[in-house]
Amino acid sequence: MLRFNRVFRDGGGFDSALVLFALAYLVTFSAFPLIYNLVISFQSVDLFTIATFDRPFVGLDNYREIIDDPLFMPIVRNTFLFVFLSVIFQLGIGLALALFFRLDFPGASWLRGLFLAGWIMPGLVVGAIWGWILAGDFGVVNWLLQSLGITQQKIFWLSDPSISIYSVIIANIWLGVPFNMILLSVGLASIPDDVYEAAELDGATRLQRFFTITLPMMRAQLGAVISLGIIFTLQQFDLFAALTQGGPSNASNVLQYWSWELAFREYRIGHGSVVSVVMTLLVIVVATAYVRSTRHEHVV
Repeated sequence: MLRFNRVFRDGGGFDSALVLFALAYLVTFSAFPLIYNLVISFQSVDLFTIATFDRPFVGLDNYREIIDDPLFMPIVRNTFLFVFLSVIFQLGIGLALALFFRLDFPGASWLRGLFLAGWIMPGLVVGAIWGWILAGDFGVVNWLLQSLGITQQKIFWLSDPSISIYSVIIANIWLGVPFNMILLSVGLASIPDDVYEAAELDGATRLQRFFTITLPMMRAQLGAVISLGIIFTLQQFDLFAALTQGGPSNASNVLQYWSWELAFREYRIGHGSVVSVVMTLLVIVVATAYVRSTRHEHVV
C-alpha cells in the first residue's frame, strides 16, 4: 500500500489510472447499454419478462415485424424530413449569423451571447416555450399573423396533421442555430484577413469571395457541423415529448420517439430496441462518413 501511494504521489501511474477510469466509464455507460440493447432486440421482451432472464430468442422476428409495421415507412419519412430540414436551415442560418458577427460593431459579443442563451436551455424548456408560441388559441404566432392580416382563422400548428411535424422542425432549428453559429465562427476566424484583402484588390466581389475563399477554406468545419447536426437531430427527443407526442395520429412521429413509445407505452421492449438499433447504425454511418472524409484534414 505504501508503495502504491508513493507511485501516485510521485506522479507515476496517475495517467494510467485516469485512462482506466475513462475506460471503465465508457464500458459501463456506453458499451454495456449498446450491447444489452442489441441483445434485447433479438429476444421477446415485454413487461412480464423484462425483470427476468426468461426471454425467448426470436432471431430477426422483431426486425421483420418492425419493417412490416404500417407505421414504419411514414415514421422513417418523417425522420428524414425532420433531419434534412433541421440541418439545412440550422447550417444556413448559423453561417449567416457567423458572417454577421464577424463584422465589427458595438455590442456584437453581447448579442452573440443572447443567441447562445437559447442553446443552453434544456429541450423540454424550449419545447414548453414553443408550445406557448405556437398554441392555436392564444399563441403569439397566430396573434401576429392575424394582426398583420395574413390569416383570418387560427392555425393549430401542433394538432394539424399536415403541419405538426414542421412545427417541431421550426423549434429544433431555433434550438440548433446557436451551436452552428459558434462552430462556424471558429472556422471563419481561422481564415486570414490578407486572403480576403488580396481577393478584393483583384476585383472579386463579396459574393465571389464567399464562394471562392470562405466555403472552400471552411470545408472541414462545414463537414463537422453537418455531421454533428445530423447526430444531434437524430437524438432529439425532448421537443417531440413537449410539443406533439408524435401526434396527431403519428403525423409528427419520428424514430427516436417511436422507440420510446414501443418500449415504455406499449411495453414491446424488444421492438423498441430494434428501432434504437437502427438509429444507432444511422449515427455510426454518419460518424464514419465524416471521419473518412476528414482523414487528411485538420479541423481548427
